[in-house]
Amino acid sequence: MVGAAEADKHMFDRGTELLAKKNWITAREWFKRLVDGYPGSPYRMDAKLGVGDSYLGEGRADSLVLAVNEFREYLQYFPVSDRADYAQYRLCLAQSKQMLSAKRDQTATHDTLTEIKRFKDAYPKSQYMAEVDKLYRIARDRLSASEFNAGMVYYRVKWYPGAGARFATILRDDPGYTRKDEVYFYMGDALLKLGQGPQAIPLFERLLSEYPKSKYVKKTQKYLATLKKPGGGRP
Repeated sequence: MVGAAEADKHMFDRGTELLAKKNWITAREWFKRLVDGYPGSPYRMDAKLGVGDSYLGEGRADSLVLAVNEFREYLQYFPVSDRADYAQYRLCLAQSKQMLSAKRDQTATHDTLTEIKRFKDAYPKSQYMAEVDKLYRIARDRLSASEFNAGMVYYRVKWYPGAGARFATILRDDPGYTRKDEVYFYMGDALLKLGQGPQAIPLFERLLSEYPKSKYVKKTQKYLATLKKPGGGRP
């Protein structure tokens, strides 16, 4: 029989045990009983995080929204908690799981990047920084891929100024883009088609230097060989 003085600890321990077993719903029930029934408990803050983690673990679209809400509430109620960085990290993670593909609306991606910036600004020495950096790269890649797709729409209809502007935006705003070789190639090719071969040369050279195993290497080498012939020339 659990005594009244130990009831909150029992609830927290049961919730934690069930959370580890991925029994999300039952774990959440224990955590919620503690949060709602024991406002003075020393386990209440961690139980609030447990509620958020249970929603995050479920991974459904509606659960992810609820997870974000739980972690936001935690940060609102306990802003100076020693686990505030964990709450913000988990908020970033829950938000990132709502991102859509690069061909769809990027509102959730922008929201993810906003939360990541908040984390980086508030917790620069957090133990979760490496994980948040990974989330940043995923989100930033998604946004750049969306921009690239928009550029390729212009490229395919032969509106090369519009395509070049989109590709230039990626190079300016996201120098760490994972698939930058394709940006170099198509931006260079767009410049060629606009009769601006000399401006394309640095892009092609960077592609060969930074991405020696890219699928665009052979065609880029041919372009450069033609462009660097005496008198230049158009491939």
